[in-house]
Amino acid sequence: MKYNERMLEIAEQLIAVSSVNETAGEKQIADVLETMLRSFPYFQKHPDQVIRVPLKDDPLERASILALLIGEKEKRSDTLLFHGHTDTVGIDDFGAMKPYAFSPRLLAEKLKDADLEEEVRNDLLSGDYMFGRGSCDMKSGDAVFIGLLEELSAHPEMLSGNILLSLNPMEESLQLGILSALEAFEDLKEKYGLTYQLAINNDYICPLFAGDTVKTLYTGVVGKVLPCVYIRGKETHVGQCFEGFDASAAAARLVSGISLNTDLIDGYEGEYTMPPSVLKMKDLKTSYNVQTACEAFVYFNWFLHQASIDSVTEHVRKAAEEAMRDTLRDTLKQADLFRERTGQKTGSLHVSCRVMTYNELRNELIEKGYDPHQLEKEEQRILREQQALGTDVREIPIALIRFLLDQAGIGDPTAVIYYGAPICPHNTLQKEDGSIIEDLGKITKTVSAETGDEFRIMRFFPSLSDSSYLKLDESEASLQAWMDNFPGYGKLYEVPLDAIRRLNIPAVDFGCYGKDAHKRYERVNVPYTFHTLPILLTETLKYYGYLKEEVCPGSKL
Repeated sequence: MKYNERMLEIAEQLIAVSSVNETAGEKQIADVLETMLRSFPYFQKHPDQVIRVPLKDDPLERASILALLIGEKEKRSDTLLFHGHTDTVGIDDFGAMKPYAFSPRLLAEKLKDADLEEEVRNDLLSGDYMFGRGSCDMKSGDAVFIGLLEELSAHPEMLSGNILLSLNPMEESLQLGILSALEAFEDLKEKYGLTYQLAINNDYICPLFAGDTVKTLYTGVVGKVLPCVYIRGKETHVGQCFEGFDASAAAARLVSGISLNTDLIDGYEGEYTMPPSVLKMKDLKTSYNVQTACEAFVYFNWFLHQASIDSVTEHVRKAAEEAMRDTLRDTLKQADLFRERTGQKTGSLHVSCRVMTYNELRNELIEKGYDPHQLEKEEQRILREQQALGTDVREIPIALIRFLLDQAGIGDPTAVIYYGAPICPHNTLQKEDGSIIEDLGKITKTVSAETGDEFRIMRFFPSLSDSSYLKLDESEASLQAWMDNFPGYGKLYEVPLDAIRRLNIPAVDFGCYGKDAHKRYERVNVPYTFHTLPILLTETLKYYGYLKEEVCPGSKL
């Protein structure tokens, strides 16, 4: 089995750090990475070219770690951005194997005695896979970048142009690592006269179907928004159940109408997103009682390739209108059936239902005479109170909506649509990005001839990626519609859209190759990731004129 042993060693070192998202391990891995990069002789000579970029006001002290290698063979502004994320999802799914989740060699031994599916066992016994949390998503990809940078930095006199490595936390949640790094990208661009030619991510790639062995390169990334719906119903005692409007029942109908609905997928040039998926659904009762739920809350993961955010709003509005209407209709129908069957008289429900966006609700209150300046003060007060309570950033707007509904005197059942964090703008290579797709076809053809791997090129990396924040395809109007319906935008969450537009870096994904990311048997393919992938990156450097010859004497690439 051919592979770069140094890159594999680095991967194991990174996997050993428990950098689960939203834990102190994210700071720890930044410390490990900074120490590792500063140990390279080149960066000992150029210490100011390793940059630690802390997340603003972060209690966990997380940071992105950047390293800039400036080629000395021929001074050029052309710069490749290598970027990856350093956090992982949690390990509760590992069950009894949790103690070994970050120890690939020990985990492999323990798994030999476990009850495994045939494919997993075959991969384990083949010796071609390294198991462990983060092995596939995406510390092995980070390790390949670091190992390549180590080799290149040992011989900067062989490099024309520059390489900027950016390793970022928080990709698995709000992606604040890459967002914080954008300012540093701009500062470095100005300080060193850089021109960012292409950004390459090494986030994981995997088989697209059972038996698939073709490796996929992506020339963009799927977009994602998080439409949220707050539902206020009409409470009642369960002993008078037909007199209320059950917000939970409306939420259930809403989920049924949206989640996994293939009518709502988005397509672009023959590639399609996954349908929307419900990520959270709950009533808002804080304790047990015999009152039906007056409030419920739902939000969805919604992928985009080209559709506007306005179109998402209208899809959600239509589904919410149907859910509210059907809940009211069925409540009245069941009350009639109950009376017919039992002969008992019951109370009646006399309401109408409304569906509106957050911005529409806010404007309605102002139109009713509420002072806009006072409203802004009240909104800021509510935001501060909710933040002090540690309320989830996606649920803080609920307190704002309650206030608006009460002040507007809206008492009938109402669904209010808004957007929560994060937003991941979609992008793909366009005509103005030149011949990059054609270039990748030529590069992969060269690599195929050497390694025997077969490649395909697709437009959209199908999972969320930090590449969303390097280039924008979303229109100004679409983004403005999203901001208008994001309660507390600029206070709870903000995306530096202007910086992304200024940078405008074409973004592709090469990726380490593996299986079962975010699952208990997450594993990376060692021969491809630590042999073919380095060759792919090196051939890219050669194709674009960064390297004229072998990386360095005795290179394992």
